Amino acid sequence: QVQLVESGGGLVQAGGSLRLSCAASGRTFTFNKADMAWFRQAPGKEREFVSAIMWSSVTYYADSVKGRFTISRDNAKNTLYLQMSSLKPEDTAVYYCASGRRSDLMDAGGYHFWGQGTQVTVSS
Repeated sequence: QVQLVESGGGLVQAGGSLRLSCAASGRTFTFNKADMAWFRQAPGKEREFVSAIMWSSVTYYADSVKGRFTISRDNAKNTLYLQMSSLKPEDTAVYYCASGRRSDLMDAGGYHFWGQGTQVTVSS
C-alpha cells in the first residue's frame, strides 16, 4: 500500500505563488522508481491533469499551467513538489497527488494511489 499526503495549499491573491508538497510512503513503495502526478478538481468539474514527473525526471504539463507551474521531486525525501506561480482564479481547486500509474499519464483513472487533496484558492 502507498500513502500520499499533500500539504501547502491555501488562499493566495491572483499573481501570487504557492508550493505544494506530497509526502509518499509505503512498505514496498520505491519512490525513486515511481511516476508521480498532480491533478486538480474544481467544484462541479471533473478531475483534470496538471503535471507529471516520470521516475527518469522527464516532466509533462497541461497547457493551462505550462510556463507557470514546475513539478519536481526529491527522491531522498520521498517527496513530490508543485511550484505554482502567476496563479489565476481559475487555478482554484483541490489539488491531488497521484501514483501507481497503469495507463495514460493524463488520465486520472489510470492512477491507483491518491492523496486526500489540498485546497488552493486564488482570489481575484
